Amino acid sequence: MKISQIKAGMDGITVIGRIVYIGIRKRVETKFGPAYVARAILEDKTGRITLNLWREQIDMVKEGDIILIENGFVRTYKDRLELNVGSRGKIIRLKESGKPAQV
Repeated sequence: MKISQIKAGMDGITVIGRIVYIGIRKRVETKFGPAYVARAILEDKTGRITLNLWREQIDMVKEGDIILIENGFVRTYKDRLELNVGSRGKIIRLKESGKPAQV
């Protein structure tokens, strides 16, 4: 799927993109207890979307990496689409930052 095709409420999304930005890690309270989250920006040739990285996901990727997201889901927060990878999903790093590749 291309980023431009992503809509609110979608589930089971598979998408490939490049991490162009990772924000600072923040501690938040969740219904499961405290956790760390960082907002990242994922892009492909068709657009950009916010990607929420939770807990160990934050350290799995770096800016410039090309990743594959399997079984992601989309929520809307402050009128913005946000892509999430829950316990049923995966983040797979296809290319590390600094190595040329097309998305």
